[in-house]
Amino acid sequence: MKRRTLVGGIAAAAATAAAAPGAAGLRRIGMSDVGRLQKRFAEIIASDHRHGGQLGIEQKAAALADEALNLQNAGSATQRVRSNLYASAAAFRSSALWAAIDGRRYDDAKKHMREAQALAEMSGDQTIKFRIWSHAGTMYRHMGRPADALAANDVARNLHLTRRDPLFASLGLARQGAIHGTAQDRTSTRRAFDQAQDAMLRADPAEHRPVWMLAFYDQCELDSLALSAYLALGDHPTAEYHAHRCLSALRPHMVRSRAIATTRLAHAQLAQGAADTATATAMTVTATAATQHARVARMLQEFGAALRATAQGSSTVQTWTEHSATWKMAA
Repeated sequence: MKRRTLVGGIAAAAATAAAAPGAAGLRRIGMSDVGRLQKRFAEIIASDHRHGGQLGIEQKAAALADEALNLQNAGSATQRVRSNLYASAAAFRSSALWAAIDGRRYDDAKKHMREAQALAEMSGDQTIKFRIWSHAGTMYRHMGRPADALAANDVARNLHLTRRDPLFASLGLARQGAIHGTAQDRTSTRRAFDQAQDAMLRADPAEHRPVWMLAFYDQCELDSLALSAYLALGDHPTAEYHAHRCLSALRPHMVRSRAIATTRLAHAQLAQGAADTATATAMTVTATAATQHARVARMLQEFGAALRATAQGSSTVQTWTEHSATWKMAA
């Protein structure tokens, strides 16, 4: 009911503006306007991969979503253009959603999610519907609500798109595996990642896909999700294996992903009793990521607590304490 109300409200606003006096004299909106929005979207994606989770990224993406919607009211346009404008608005709002999730601002994320879902329905674009529902699944996973996470991720996985393009199927399955890991379902976790790997191998690299998909989903991301799942399961050797695979092939622009994978690797190493190695790994995380990325900062705080609990009074703890103090000064 809420989603129908929101969709109806957005549609009514657009219709009212189109029928307003003087609307006939407004300019023609075309695909060149859509192209400019898509360029801005690519910039948001690049900024997210560099910095991740920042409030500024969330706010900028939300403002660009409003800008895309305002174009609906700025002149006449074909149905194709209007659908693309709604898709652009949904894409920007989905990036605001992701930034809020990544920054652990879950109340804000839920608001972005609801509006993004409504806009995606109006656009008819299955790729952006997939992104939004897949993000919703990730949000609930981070919130410790695996049942809701699976339900949201299943909406993405059941879209016709996943039957047409194995790469989308692979991403849906990999995120399902991460959710199963959070739920402590070892068998389902392994099955989901096996299926995700198989689907990725079947995907045609020449297939046309949206910029957000091309920018992040590859073998490294699959290994990153597996790392998260096996770490949650307490299978630390397998988690470490996926961490090394992920880090060895990460693309240079994946700065946020590198910080997260490195921190998770440190956790996996520490859990296997390698305190010195784990500390050295954790110390390679940049000060910027350690102080400005909410997820990384929390995981590093948890790492420090675990290190003190397992190696209390050791020189390794002292080394970590001194190093982490420099991050606080940098902040």
